[in-house]
Amino acid sequence: MQTKISIWTVVAMAAAMSAIVLGDTAGKLLMADGLSPLFIAWSRFAFGALLLGPLCGLTRADLRSFLDWRVILRAALIVGVILLILTALRTEPMANVFGGFFVGPVVSFTLSAILLREPINRARVGLLALGFVGVLLVVKPGFGMGPGMIFAVLAGVFYGSFLTASRWLSFHYRPRFLLASQLIIGAVLLTPLGAAQTPMQGDVRLWALILLSAVASGFGNYLLVMVNRSTPASVVAPLVYFQLVAATIFGYFVFGDWPDVYSLLGLAIILSSGFAGLAVAGRQLR
Repeated sequence: MQTKISIWTVVAMAAAMSAIVLGDTAGKLLMADGLSPLFIAWSRFAFGALLLGPLCGLTRADLRSFLDWRVILRAALIVGVILLILTALRTEPMANVFGGFFVGPVVSFTLSAILLREPINRARVGLLALGFVGVLLVVKPGFGMGPGMIFAVLAGVFYGSFLTASRWLSFHYRPRFLLASQLIIGAVLLTPLGAAQTPMQGDVRLWALILLSAVASGFGNYLLVMVNRSTPASVVAPLVYFQLVAATIFGYFVFGDWPDVYSLLGLAIILSSGFAGLAVAGRQLR
């Protein structure tokens, strides 16, 4: 019997990735209005914890798990991802930032092979190498690489580490607890600096963008957790590349940014490697 990649999975992942990028689009608009990445990141975690925490089915027995150093480390990694990518978005086009960010799958694959002893698949290695070539075209190391792209690449390194930590802890904790823990711990870690920068006043547009940044990001991550419950990681991972499509579309229509020729070529290579990975995953499920 053949197992097919369902249309629902593709649609859900496209919606999840688009929602996450929409949250970052709102964050970029907020920074243009003078708000700090620290506040935007804190509000995202705080609102996410308030909105999604009740849906995560936390029990009294879970409270002790919040003190597990591994859970705290994982949450700190995603905090770093959000801060770094918001910082990158202050000065760089959205599509370029997400192109540099996609060094994350290479980091995740390498760490998982070394630390978790996951098997090395030749086809996967080849596609990751191809994707990394695309990342280099977007980032342009040594050829006018701006500081914003350095933050984007660092965000990808943190994200790859976060993905590895998530796979590591998936054997010990259920997905909804991991989502709740990253939101709650992230809010706590950022409160001393982030909450202090809350704007004392602002128009309806400002607070609407703050809410949109938090809700869109939280919804995207919640949907991603739901997909992960029933879909193999080999299928989910390539579909994350929908972020590139969404980032290019939002970047163009909201900010008027369009990648240069080399960046566009790099983005196309990254996207091609991702969808080729989806085709490989589909064959492996048969």
